[in-house]
Amino acid sequence: MFRFSQRVRQFMMGRYGNDSLNYALFVLYAIFGIINIFARRFVISLFMILLFALIMIRALSKNIYTRIRENNRFLKFWNPVKSFIKLQYDRIRERKTNVYRKCPGCKAVIRLPRSPGKHTVKCPKCSKRFEVKIK
Repeated sequence: MFRFSQRVRQFMMGRYGNDSLNYALFVLYAIFGIINIFARRFVISLFMILLFALIMIRALSKNIYTRIRENNRFLKFWNPVKSFIKLQYDRIRERKTNVYRKCPGCKAVIRLPRSPGKHTVKCPKCSKRFEVKIK
């Protein structure tokens, strides 16, 4: 077993490996796989084969700088989406204890404790003070 892992390590030396874009492509591959279980379409199967080939090409590529640029472009798109989803999840999970309000100056979302009444809030990002009414 040690010899096999040593050979795999030696084979992967100088190759790119996995990154966030590869993980996202793999999740997409799995979603299409689940859809294909029920739909049984040739087009979906063909798309899955192409997607798997892309995943393997990216992981085994020796052109590391190009793969890094691709991943950075993906992360520029993905990070705002991910933070939006996380914010919505937090809003739902903490709806009994906290409220979320936008700063009128910089549009940052601020989490406030749920205590009824009028409050003066200072934005931690732009330091602007504004009034918030919590029911």
